[in-house]
Amino acid sequence: MKHNLIFRIAKALLLVRLKQTMVAAVGVTFSIMMFITLLGFMTGLNDLLDGLILNRTAHVRLFKEIKPSKTQPIDLSGEHKKTYNFIESIKSGSTRKEIYNSGAIMQAISKDDRVLGIAPKINAPVFFNDGNIEITGVINGIDIDKESKLFYFDDYVVEGVSADLKNVTNSIILGKGLAEKLLAKTGDVVVITTSRGDRFSLKVVGYFQSGLLELDKVQSFASITTTQKILGKSNNYLTDIQIKLKDIALAPELAKEYAEIYETDAEDIQTANSQFETGSKVRTIISFAVGITLLVVAGFGIYNILNMMIFEKMDSIAILKATGFSGKDVKRIFLVIAISIGVVGGALGLIFGLLLSMGIDQIPFNTASLPTVTTYPINYNIAFYIIGGVFSLITTYFAGYFPAKKASKIDPVVIIRGK
Repeated sequence: MKHNLIFRIAKALLLVRLKQTMVAAVGVTFSIMMFITLLGFMTGLNDLLDGLILNRTAHVRLFKEIKPSKTQPIDLSGEHKKTYNFIESIKSGSTRKEIYNSGAIMQAISKDDRVLGIAPKINAPVFFNDGNIEITGVINGIDIDKESKLFYFDDYVVEGVSADLKNVTNSIILGKGLAEKLLAKTGDVVVITTSRGDRFSLKVVGYFQSGLLELDKVQSFASITTTQKILGKSNNYLTDIQIKLKDIALAPELAKEYAEIYETDAEDIQTANSQFETGSKVRTIISFAVGITLLVVAGFGIYNILNMMIFEKMDSIAILKATGFSGKDVKRIFLVIAISIGVVGGALGLIFGLLLSMGIDQIPFNTASLPTVTTYPINYNIAFYIIGGVFSLITTYFAGYFPAKKASKIDPVVIIRGK
């Protein structure tokens, strides 16, 4: 009965000061709305930017790097074994880019429960012949099925069908920038020259566009079989083993483990793309900081409104305490007022935040470098709405707590005597 009476009194005080109540609720609504919209847009933008690279990057990449041998012939000599040997102009030895026993390595890694999938790859530097001009480029020999499944290759093919790489003999998909340099259209034949001087003709079956212009000016894709034929290598020749994990956080640990076990060089995605992760974290922190600042400002507005309400309702508070309401009861009344503002304002903020996000999501976003993106990116992560709702309640609670505490300590005798 007493709790019911407290709610009725709180409701009456809210309705008496309806304009001030609405101003406070609108402040919370606006703060939550902008918090949701800002976070949704910024994280959506992060996902878009990171996806340009991270979607196409292996979590762990095994490869062989050309480098000088750590052990020189003189070190093997018994006569000079216990001496310091200083050798200048050391050249790379007989090491090759090929990964030895690649088939056995992939078979062993595929049995690891931590691995989601494996995609073999060949990196082949070539020259594209444009009349008398040779344009430097790279052909990436890929397994099209695995590349599409693990690294979303199909999403970046803007013209043609990626499956033609395995269905059409001696075919190639050119980077959009490279195709524009060569004036090559789908169905045309381009001629390449390998580092050994061999010439090879390839049929263009599509364009690839990653969104990174400089990268698209040099890269192209062919099947592994075609690339091995271009390089004059056997069918077990591979330069890269791309590994995708079930948990990306394990990449640094597994890169070290695989490098030691299989005696190859290894690179994890965190190391390869540290600049992108740093940028994403900074943008997310800024978004949260701005959103929380908006909520805190709204909290100060509620604090000021409740302070004014207490000052204007001194008589009513004195009468409540004189008729048997304790200081705790008075505190509860004003806390109910503050939380009510937070609940109503927060709920409306979540709704309007969702609607505003959906509106932004429909705004056309057309750019030649990102043909697959048609509207501004928005992330509808439910966690943002939970954080916004909880934080609105916490902010309004503390905004009402201190005025409520002040109201609970009012001495009714002093107020009535003053009147």
